[in-house]
Formats: sequence, structure tokens, C-alpha cells
Amino acid sequence: MLALSRGEGEGLKSDQYEIVCKIGSGKYADIFEAVRMSNLKKCIIRPAKEAGRPGIEQDIKILRSLSGGPNILELEDIVRDNEMGTPSLVFEYVENTDFRCLYPTFREEDARYYIKELLKALEFCHGRSIMHRNIRPHNVMIDLNRRKLRLFGWEHAEVYVPKSRYSVRVGQGWAKAPELLLDYEEYDCSLDMWNVGVILASIIFRKEPFFHGVSSFHLLQTIARVLGTKGLLNYVEKYDIETTPEDVDAIPYFEKRNWQSFFNEENEQFSCNEVVDLVDRLLQWDHKARLTAAEALNHPYFS
Repeated sequence: MLALSRGEGEGLKSDQYEIVCKIGSGKYADIFEAVRMSNLKKCIIRPAKEAGRPGIEQDIKILRSLSGGPNILELEDIVRDNEMGTPSLVFEYVENTDFRCLYPTFREEDARYYIKELLKALEFCHGRSIMHRNIRPHNVMIDLNRRKLRLFGWEHAEVYVPKSRYSVRVGQGWAKAPELLLDYEEYDCSLDMWNVGVILASIIFRKEPFFHGVSSFHLLQTIARVLGTKGLLNYVEKYDIETTPEDVDAIPYFEKRNWQSFFNEENEQFSCNEVVDLVDRLLQWDHKARLTAAEALNHPYFS
């Protein structure tokens, strides 16, 4: 079994895996590049930071149910800390390029290709009623040389049951959809589609992150500057979402901005009616109005 230390991962060894380096951090886990000693094959290892962390068995169950799905990072093995019993998940290896370096180099055909690959993964998991709930560039691994995309970061994933309530304490910062910012608990898989829209907008408009806010109120106001305040007010009224005078009522009135206004000499290669329409159909206040993954894949942008 893999014997993990409490350090940062330097020198972690066993007769099964050898840790090479730390490649990422998260709330519940650090991510390591490793080598399977039996065949010297590279892999990714994600040890849970806490033994018995609530939900870790749910993570494993969801990952197994998604095994073999298109563009889903494959769970290859599960090993446990000899001392603490902490499970470590072993995934297929992806030669990932940091999105902050990658996205600025994308051409129009790259944006089209990788967004389509991401949608394939979401169509698969949504078809199994699984919400990822943390779609953001950090969890979309891209191997540029092999033209391979893998969706990662399933710690927040949950099975969707119609008319159920879910925690709004998921996702991170700018990636949060309006329903989370408004503490609306009856959301669904369309939560992930908002995040796809944000990633697409970030790429084609060369603005990362596309929406930015230091608080829920600030982020709502930032979104309102683009989508318009009227849509927000209609959304709150339609679903009878309780708000306070400090949030929605305090947001100034903004008209919806024309998407074409975000194009300039730097990003004009991405400008076309189809991509503007796709962004518009994904970035909707009303979660019920957003395209599903299957509908997005059939959008003219990918024809």
C-alpha cells in the first residue's frame, strides 16, 4: 500500500507508486504526479487530506459510475495510507498545461474543439443525473500536444434528484452561478452549463476571469453589468427567491450589454454570430433557460 506522509509529498515512496512532484492544491486534497512502479507508467494521485472526510466514499462511487465516459479523467486505483487509512485516488495521467498560459494562445478552432470536448463529458455525466458543481479551468485538464481534454475535480459532485434542495456552498469565487449567489437551493445540472459559458466567454473575449467579484453581492453586480439588472429582478421574482435590501435591491440598474462590444483587435478572430449566440444561451440568469449539454452540442457553432 501507498504510505503517505504528512508533508508536501517530497520523497513519498512505496513498492506501488513513487511521488514525483506536487502539481496542485485543493480544499480537500493536494494533487501529485506519480509513477506506478510495476510498469513505470505516469499517473496522478489525489490523497484526501483528512481520514474519514465526509463524502469521500460518495466521490469514489460517482467516479466509478462515470468510468469510461468521454473525457472523464479515469480512476485507475484506490490505495490507503498504512497509518491513517486515508484513501488516495489514482487517476490516469494528463500532461496538463496551466490554463493561464494556455487560453491566451488559443485560436478560434482550439476554442471550438475544447469546449465541444468539455460538453461531451457533461452530456455523459448529466445523462446519469450527476452534477459536477465545480466546473472551472482548474478542473479542465488539457494536454495540448495530444489534443486531449479531461474533466477532473469531482469532490463537489452530487446526484441530481428532481425537486431536491442542495447546498449552495459549492464552486469557488467567480465561477459561482447566480443561483448559488442568491442561495437558491433547488438548482439542477444547468449549474454546470453556466460555468461552461463563463469559460467560453473567458477564452473568446480574452478576459480571465470573465466575471470577477470579491463577494456574492459584488459578483452579482458584475454579472448584472453584462446581463442586465432586469433579468436578475425577473429571475428573483419568478422563483420567489428571498433577498435582503443589501443584495439585489442595492444593485444599480444596468442595461444588458451587447456581446459584440467585447470584441476588439486582440480577440476579433473569435467573433462570429454562432459563438455569440452560444454564449448568450449559456449565460442566462434563469437556470431553466440555459441550454443543456446535449442542446449545446447541437448548436450551429459546432456544425
